Amino acid sequence: MLFKGGAHVERLAQVKVVAFDKTGTLTVGKPLVTDVSPLDGVSEAELLATAAAVENRSEHPLAQAVVAAAHQRSLDIPEATDLQAAPGRGVTARLNGQMVYIGTERYLQDNGYAVSRALLEQIDSLETQGKTVMLVGDAGAGSASAGRLLGLIAVADTLRPEAAQAVAGLKAAGVERVVMLTGDNTRVAEAIGAQVGIDQVEAELLPEEKLAVIKDLVTRYGQVAMVGDGVNDAPAMASADIGIAMGAGGTDVALETADVVLMASDLSRLPYALDLSRRAMRVVRQNLAFALAVIAVLIVSTFFGVVSLPVGVVGHEGSTVIVVLNGLRLLRGR
Repeated sequence: MLFKGGAHVERLAQVKVVAFDKTGTLTVGKPLVTDVSPLDGVSEAELLATAAAVENRSEHPLAQAVVAAAHQRSLDIPEATDLQAAPGRGVTARLNGQMVYIGTERYLQDNGYAVSRALLEQIDSLETQGKTVMLVGDAGAGSASAGRLLGLIAVADTLRPEAAQAVAGLKAAGVERVVMLTGDNTRVAEAIGAQVGIDQVEAELLPEEKLAVIKDLVTRYGQVAMVGDGVNDAPAMASADIGIAMGAGGTDVALETADVVLMASDLSRLPYALDLSRRAMRVVRQNLAFALAVIAVLIVSTFFGVVSLPVGVVGHEGSTVIVVLNGLRLLRGR
């Protein structure tokens, strides 16, 4: 763990709420394609290759999962142009003269696509399993309403093995509330939150909405820590009292913004960091109280002639040694 200053140790000791990003923080950030369901006579290969062509230039973990799945199947990925992203919703690009839309159910519907009841039920089933669903549709040469849905692709990320234990450890350490902030679908987020033991799930958030949630938590509870790894998490981390970044897989922006960095991206270190900060502050208060008490006793004793000046100096320096030894007790914590 890297603390970027003593002030951050002090503030971490006062944290009452810990907020987590989901992808790359509570999960390993390496999602895999689990389901490819084509529609309207489209083959799985055609659906996956079309999606990969649009997602090929994106660095988003979900996009990389689609591209990786296409490569694993040795599919030819065509070149897409005019890429436009709608953060937290989806992406569009031009492929072979047609606009292709990939994103959430709401994003496709907003662009004129009709989603059948059967498809909605399939989406609900996949999201209940904690999978993120992306719909794929082409718009033909005209508007989106003239196009067709090509199918859906479901992607699932893997929870970090230590995530549930870390959340339980934070609660045992006295954290009042553990919150998850994500741009993912509500049902997916709630499924992940239930597995980890999250108290409050805030889903389908844009980066600025994550920031608003953090500000609200600060207003309601006081000291808040935000744990994240991506560019989208940086504003929320900066707004929180303590920003904590995942060091191994975090973006440069997240690492620069953070006050504390988990160098190995090991969430199990969070309860230890909180406990260490609180023990450090207890030792500081003990040392201050002891030092002030010794000084007060020496001053009074000197005025009344009970203690000579040389003995007073020895007593003062001896108290300094005791303060140092008391501080060294922190090395026993592991």
